[in-house]
Amino acid sequence: MSDPQDMPSLSETQMEIMNIVWDQSETTLGEIWRELHDKRKIARNTIQTLLTRLVDKGWLLYRAEGKVFHYRAAVARQSTMKHVVNRFVETAFNGSAEGLVMALLESQELKDDEVERIRALIENAQRTQR
Repeated sequence: MSDPQDMPSLSETQMEIMNIVWDQSETTLGEIWRELHDKRKIARNTIQTLLTRLVDKGWLLYRAEGKVFHYRAAVARQSTMKHVVNRFVETAFNGSAEGLVMALLESQELKDDEVERIRALIENAQRTQR
């Protein structure tokens, strides 16, 4: 798989498409369109154009089965999310992970189970950095 650092950035809608592809492992234009169309009005041709651009940028691979194209990710979700978050922290929070966490905590109402998972992640990070 490719390294997201070497890839062109994704638009918001392109990221939505990538999330669908990552969730499905392999999917088609029709499946992506149905899922996005359920959330908001979006033309099938628009999705096709975005898929073509994602292939051109190296984010997606495809195989043809008759007239149907099956798309799959060329870049792993985990490495992409790590790269996107790191870039976001650098640009929006001047490199401060604390700033990001504080903004999330101040703007989100967390459920008890989310708080516990976050606490466990912080404790695990502390143990591995020692």
